[in-house]
Amino acid sequence: MTIDEILTFLQKSSSEKFKTNITKLGIPSENTIGVATPDLRKLAKKLPKEKEFLMKLWQTNFHECKILTILAIKPTDCTVQDIDYFMKGIFSWDLCDLFCKNILIKQDDFDCFILNWIDSDKIFYKRAAFSLIASTSTHASLSIEEIKRYLKLIEGNSDDERILVKKAASWALRELGKTSEEAKSLAIETSNAMKLQESKAKQWISNDALKELILLVQAPGRSRLISSNSKMGRNR
Repeated sequence: MTIDEILTFLQKSSSEKFKTNITKLGIPSENTIGVATPDLRKLAKKLPKEKEFLMKLWQTNFHECKILTILAIKPTDCTVQDIDYFMKGIFSWDLCDLFCKNILIKQDDFDCFILNWIDSDKIFYKRAAFSLIASTSTHASLSIEEIKRYLKLIEGNSDDERILVKKAASWALRELGKTSEEAKSLAIETSNAMKLQESKAKQWISNDALKELILLVQAPGRSRLISSNSKMGRNR
């Protein structure tokens, strides 16, 4: 499958509805085709996995082609230089989070990206740091000390009024809280401490995270805590 064939397929699979949804993410209309993510995931499985080809696909600058690249490229093929190149081309929260979950979290040194980006003034670098923290709880077995360290990073670096950053910080708090009863208590403690601070952003993050954290329960057969409002949570 060539780049031109991919673009032709995407054009045939596009719809104005999805194009409108994508432009609402802040992607210019000229950089999107309008294809649903489930269709992109199916197509990604058929793509060549050669890094050079996928980098050229990214360089078309279409949002959908960037998603395809992230879905198809092997994490082990990505160098630090590649990661820097990709980050400079990310302009939406969905692509940012996908990159974190598909590529960054699978790097041996992913923690370095968290530490380097969490105090960044660049919105998608900062969001990526929080997104990576959220992803650690599902990709690795975290010790309580590691959880405490991440909670401290969240509390210390979340004074940011940008909604994409606030939502990512709340997500990170909630995901850490799902790892165990002790982690839940620590996440609630951190959230309550943030609520008492003068920062309006931290207060927002605290209130948003607590809505879910206080409902988390342990269910039989589940390693992570789930909402007491879920079917399994109600029947535990």
